[in-house]
Amino acid sequence: MPEWSTQFFVDLESKVWDALVSGDADAEYELLSTDFVGVYPAGFATRAEHADELSDGPITASYSIVDARLIEVAADAVLLCYRADHQPVGSAEPESMFISSLWVERDGRWWNIFSQDTPASS
Repeated sequence: MPEWSTQFFVDLESKVWDALVSGDADAEYELLSTDFVGVYPAGFATRAEHADELSDGPITASYSIVDARLIEVAADAVLLCYRADHQPVGSAEPESMFISSLWVERDGRWWNIFSQDTPASS
């Protein structure tokens, strides 16, 4: 996997976050696989459920991806792990969480097929 860098996947992951900032559900559908599973403090989410969070517009005001690490799972699969510092829309307090995001190459493009968010303790 020498042609893929950590920054390559941070850039892909940033597109997911950019969709949360812009409220662009279509961008979510372009990045998340049809079999996507999200594991969050509130439970599981499918691709449609994840994108539906944007039905009323943006849910994130700003974000940063910190301390990214890449684990090669297979020749066509990587796990991106990082801390996300973000400001939810309508919240006075910023939040941090640790995220593991599985990206898989299918038919020549990368798809996010799994994400798990763990809130950071304060």
